[in-house]
Amino acid sequence: MTPSTALGRIQPSATLAMTTRTLELKAKGVDVIGLGAGEPDFDTPDFVKEAAIQAIRDGKTKYTNVDGTAELKQAIAAKFARDNGLTYEANQITVNVGGKHTLFNALVATIDPGDEVIVPAPYWVSYPDIVQFAGGTPVFVAAGSDQNYKVTPDQIEAAITQKTKWLILNSPSNPTGAAYTADELRAIGQVLDRHPHVWIMADDMYEHITYDGFEFATIAEVCPTLFERTLTVNGCSKAYSMTGWRIGFAAGAPWLIKAMAKLQSQSTSNPCSIAQAAAVAALNGPQDFLAERAAAFQKRRDLVVGMLNAMPGVTCPTPEGAFYVYPDLSGVIGRTTPKGELLDSDEKIVGYLLDEARVAAVHGAAFGLSPALRISYATSDELLRKACERMGEALAACR
Repeated sequence: MTPSTALGRIQPSATLAMTTRTLELKAKGVDVIGLGAGEPDFDTPDFVKEAAIQAIRDGKTKYTNVDGTAELKQAIAAKFARDNGLTYEANQITVNVGGKHTLFNALVATIDPGDEVIVPAPYWVSYPDIVQFAGGTPVFVAAGSDQNYKVTPDQIEAAITQKTKWLILNSPSNPTGAAYTADELRAIGQVLDRHPHVWIMADDMYEHITYDGFEFATIAEVCPTLFERTLTVNGCSKAYSMTGWRIGFAAGAPWLIKAMAKLQSQSTSNPCSIAQAAAVAALNGPQDFLAERAAAFQKRRDLVVGMLNAMPGVTCPTPEGAFYVYPDLSGVIGRTTPKGELLDSDEKIVGYLLDEARVAAVHGAAFGLSPALRISYATSDELLRKACERMGEALAACR
């Protein structure tokens, strides 16, 4: 027996591969600073933990509705109304086993062979692989550091064909932290108004992690004409530090939500009942800690951006949100390490930094735009400063 052709269309996640390699080195006693993992270092809030414990005590340990409990869907609807001014009923909401599962369900439930999905690059590593697994074709639209890693309406217009089924918009972005303003989204919306066959997937997972007074907006909110064909995706993983709880959710057209539930009924079935109870508490509970944590991330962002821009050959834009930076390494390409290795790709640069500086990051090629690397600053100020010092010394040693 051999693996299916569908499996052959995808690659293992580069970010998870780097995390695994980092953990392996640490297990061997190597002093590695891991800046590759995409999860907050803050703990899940205590009131969320207590809600989960109480759910266990109350016997909420049975199967639930396939795509989420009524209580959680109600909490999600309240969240969209409170934070985004969007009104959804229960039949417009789906709950899944993490945000990646939400995206997987939506794309696999709607893509036919030959369908195209516009994926702005740099992109989160899973977008193109899920599209390809479903039999579709990712159409990449590149936006470099000179555009602050944001695609323009003209670029989107040029990429749309009769085969286009989805446009994926991730704001704030993983891997760049770039976020679209309400006006930028409206300009994109004007293009999409002219192409009613194109659906929009708004991945808002980092909604609550923004800086410098940036006002988050989502496209269904600022472009009401697109409401019916937008799937607004979010979750508890990043804002509420619940990565391991695996709760993602989305809101959209009832027929699409029903199709996603049909797929889920034959795969995972319902998300963990205990995690769903915890998510209810997270969404309905106090939200003041979100701003406090964003302020801590902003301090780290400023530290890392400043130190990166002081390194030879490195240019790092200042992101509006998330907890990543995506420094441009064009000035490092072509240099030679002290051991005589030519750094002719960002993958080699990342390997050099891991071997010599003991700092783990993810190379830009994994996100569709080189030469660059993604750094997650979701760790302590002390470790970030030490990592940047090591990286700066290692790069300064190259000629």
